[in-house]
Amino acid sequence: MSRHLAAIIGAAAGAVALVGIVIFFIWFCLSHKRSVSRTSETGSSDPSVQVGRHVGVELSFRETRRFEMEELSLATKNFSDKQLIGEGKFGEVYEGWLNDGVLVAIKKRSGAPSQEFINEVRYLSPIRHRNLVTLLGYCQENNLQFLVYEHVPNKNISSHLYGTGQLPKELLEFKLRLTIALGAAKGLAHLHSQSPRLIHKNFKTANVLVDENFIPKVADAGLRNFLGRADIAGPSSQVQADEIFLSPEVLEFRRFSEKSDVYSFGVFLLELVSGREATESPSFDSNQNLVEWVQNNQEDSKFSNIIDQRLDNTFTAEGMEEVIQLIVQCVQPSSERRPTMSYVVMELDRIREKEISLTTVMGEGTPHVALGSFLFKTTE
Repeated sequence: MSRHLAAIIGAAAGAVALVGIVIFFIWFCLSHKRSVSRTSETGSSDPSVQVGRHVGVELSFRETRRFEMEELSLATKNFSDKQLIGEGKFGEVYEGWLNDGVLVAIKKRSGAPSQEFINEVRYLSPIRHRNLVTLLGYCQENNLQFLVYEHVPNKNISSHLYGTGQLPKELLEFKLRLTIALGAAKGLAHLHSQSPRLIHKNFKTANVLVDENFIPKVADAGLRNFLGRADIAGPSSQVQADEIFLSPEVLEFRRFSEKSDVYSFGVFLLELVSGREATESPSFDSNQNLVEWVQNNQEDSKFSNIIDQRLDNTFTAEGMEEVIQLIVQCVQPSSERRPTMSYVVMELDRIREKEISLTTVMGEGTPHVALGSFLFKTTE
C-alpha cells in the first residue's frame, strides 16, 4: 500500500514539474514576441528600428511615445483646415483629440525620416515642469514629421496683450502680469538647470501660452534644434519681429547661451509692461524701437512713456520701477552684465509678493504707497 502511494505521489510530482516546464516555455515565447513587437512597432521607415535592438535605447523609448500617423490623422479629422490653429517655423499646427481623450497640439512638416530628429525628441520629452509645454512624442511617416505637444487652450500672451482675430485686448492687471512673468521665468530657469543645460533659443512673447487659469507655460523649448539652419529663413516681417528677441551675440555670431535667453526674457518683460510689441517706437518722434530706447535711457525718468496706459493705478510706483530696472539688467548688450534666470525668478517673486501685500488691501495703514497713476502725471 505504501509503495502504491509513493508511486502516485511520484507521478503527481512529475506531472506538476512537466506542467511547470510547459508554462515556462509558453511564457518565454510570449515575452520574446512582445520584445520583438516593441522593436518593430517603430516601422521600417523609422531609423530607430536598428537602434531599438539595444536594450538601453529600447528602455529610453518607453519615455518617448511614437505616434502612428493613422492616430494623428484621426485626431485632427484628417488634418482638416478646421483643426488648423496656427503656423510656426516648424510648420502647421493642428488641434486634435487622441484616442485616450487627451487634447493635443500637433506640429506637422515635410521631412525625411531622421535619427537626429528622434534623438532630439527623446532628449526633450522627459523634461517636465509646471511652466513648460510638454512634448509628448513624435511621428515620422510618408516623408512627414510630427511633434505632439500638450494643448494649452487659452492662447499666447501676445493674443491677450495686442488682440488678435476675435480676441480683444485685455487689461491684465499688473499683479497678473507679474505672475505670468514669474511662471515663464521659472520655466526658463528649469531648462537652464538641466544637465547638460538646455537653452531655449526661441523665447518670445508668442511662445508664452496660458491656460484657463492664466498659468503660463513656455512653448517650443529646443525647437531650433529641430530646425537647424532652416530657422533663419522665412518671411522678412516675421524674421524682424522674432529678431527683436535675439541678443547681440546671437544676431552677430549665432552664439546661444543662458544669457541670450535672459535677454529674450527681458524683451518679453518689456512687452508685458508696455503692452506693445518691442519693434514699435516709444513715440512718434523716435526712430528707436522699445528695446533700443530702454538701453539708451537707463537713467532717464521718462519710463512712464512706455508703461501700458491700461494698467492705470493697478500697480505701485515702486513695484513698476523695480520691474523696469530688472528689464534694463536683462537687455544689457553685454552678456556678462546680464543676471541669471535664477536671479530673475528671485527678483520677480520678491516684487510680486511685495506688490500683492501693498495693493490687495489699501487701507489707512498704507498712506505712503504711490499708486501707478502717479507715474502717468505729466510734469512741466
